Amino acid sequence: MAYCRNCGAEIHDEAVVCVNCGVAVELPKKTNPNDKKSGGFAFLCFLIPILGLILYLVWKDEYPLKAKSCAKGAIVGVVLGLIGSIIGGILGAVIGMGTIAYLEDPALFESYEYLMINFI
Repeated sequence: MAYCRNCGAEIHDEAVVCVNCGVAVELPKKTNPNDKKSGGFAFLCFLIPILGLILYLVWKDEYPLKAKSCAKGAIVGVVLGLIGSIIGGILGAVIGMGTIAYLEDPALFESYEYLMINFI
């Protein structure tokens, strides 16, 4: 037997409301014995974030711990992907600007002409 969280009266295990005070009874959540955190799914969803979103939406009710692992992996994958893209863009711009400055140097063309005249 269970007890009402409002009035403390003893109620039947399958009751939906307390017969003493009429307050709705919270039914205990049934846990799935196969549900556990999964590092493998988290890593897979880190690599393929859209898969993490799909698995989270499919499993959120039946396997909440696995779903949470998938969501965490997907979020970390997206965040690190964005950070990597920003850093890569900045580095690409810096390297590109350095290359343009190097190509605009007149001494480069003089040495190229020297090589072309003397070795061909």
